[in-house]
Amino acid sequence: MKASARNQLTGTVTSIRDGSVNDEIELQTASGIKIVATVTRSSREAMGLNVGVAVTALIKASAVVLVTDAEGMRFSARNQLTGVVARVSKGAVNSEVLLNLNAGEQLVAVVTNESAENLDLAVGQAATALFKAGSAILAVKA
Repeated sequence: MKASARNQLTGTVTSIRDGSVNDEIELQTASGIKIVATVTRSSREAMGLNVGVAVTALIKASAVVLVTDAEGMRFSARNQLTGVVARVSKGAVNSEVLLNLNAGEQLVAVVTNESAENLDLAVGQAATALFKAGSAILAVKA
């Protein structure tokens, strides 16, 4: 699959929670990362999303928020993936940050240069990537 979303995490649906409009889909990658996504009931049915189905979660890099020094903090974002900064590529306005996740996979975030500087983002620094369940787009093979 080719897609413009930088982050593509493939796994298997492990649970589904029915909602009145949106359903909550949880998937787990082979490395153990858990991702929660919300999709409309009609999308779930059209895609044939059931427990055990292979699925890919697409997350735009601009939808990923990075936090450091989050000790003792709780966040409303359902997806919270910890890792270590592997690369920071500074552009004119934004920086692209590559995070090596603890489970061995990678996630890319695009943050403003000001945010990258305020967080002192540098290679080797621990960070947590946050994104809302609504920011994960699910894809299945046709």
